[in-house]
Amino acid sequence: MPDNLSHNTVEVALTPWERFAEYLHIRNKRITQQRRVLLDLVFEAHEHFDADDLVVRLGPTDAGKKIGRATIYRTLNELVEAGLLRRMVISGRSVYEHDYGYPQHDHLHCTACNRLIEFRNAELVALRDTVAMKHSFRATGHRFIILGLCRACQARYSGP
Repeated sequence: MPDNLSHNTVEVALTPWERFAEYLHIRNKRITQQRRVLLDLVFEAHEHFDADDLVVRLGPTDAGKKIGRATIYRTLNELVEAGLLRRMVISGRSVYEHDYGYPQHDHLHCTACNRLIEFRNAELVALRDTVAMKHSFRATGHRFIILGLCRACQARYSGP
């Protein structure tokens, strides 16, 4: 498995829309126009984002004027509960990324510029499984974030 991640996908039975509709139906919730707009916005590109990023991306459009912050936060929570998004707390803020249809991966977090770099490493997964087995634990996943400085910030802080 390569150490870099090029936005590969995992084959899934349902589209994100179908999975979210199923989640809402089971909970007797409606598929509102606001939820539709937010789901489309979230899945139009694979990137890490927070609620403020969604507010900016919605902008002053008609949809943006009709979707308040409370609806954005509530919908993000629903997308996490539905298994479509993963939430990470980075530098005290909730950051989201696609989870559904996306392979298990880990992150490098630059503490200077807050950049997140995704990577996969087979040795790390093997270590996780070895540790789990040693403790009679069945691992179903993990979250691993390495803190440090990205190349650009290293250059900026080390001077000329």
